[in-house]
Amino acid sequence: MLDRALVHVPKHGIHEVVEGFIAFDQLVVTAGKRTRVLDKVKAFDNASRRGEYYESFGVNSKNFMEKSEGTEEWIAECERLLEDVLGLVANGDPSEGRQAFELLFALLRRIDEGEDDIVFFADEGGSWQVGVDWLKVLPAYFRCLSATADPEEYAQITNAMVKDFARHDAPKYMSRARGAATRDQKAALARVVGAQKARR
Repeated sequence: MLDRALVHVPKHGIHEVVEGFIAFDQLVVTAGKRTRVLDKVKAFDNASRRGEYYESFGVNSKNFMEKSEGTEEWIAECERLLEDVLGLVANGDPSEGRQAFELLFALLRRIDEGEDDIVFFADEGGSWQVGVDWLKVLPAYFRCLSATADPEEYAQITNAMVKDFARHDAPKYMSRARGAATRDQKAALARVVGAQKARR
């Protein structure tokens, strides 16, 4: 919550906000200590797969809509890391951006597969409960992918991403995928979409 709130506070005002609660130097990262976004995502991936955020509770008719503290922490950290990756991509690093995005997407897919080892949802678990802002995340990922993938790979991956995470609004996201693509990638994407329609 603090992380979200501080985004809206001017840097010169942060000291006044946290004074008496948190040591200001804990919030300031010097250039020499800065951790690469990809390294942070890798550490999060490893911790998630080790079950460090997994925390269950006895589910009953009164608490089935609640989330455990570990699950809430995982969601907040995932959200924070996605914002970090978006910043990385905005600064022009498509290769590392793609790697970081794909590690986070793999965790979300694992949750959707029903693997009960990353986080605990008392009822109707799935990555939809994480609340990813796909309208920001997918276009940024498509730009990374366009810069690092050959046409066929681009077409297959973008199609799978929309199917897995944005099926509810597929035309909009496929339009974003085409907008990020090179001419050859657009042609490959059209072939994949055409083949899907032919199978229906």
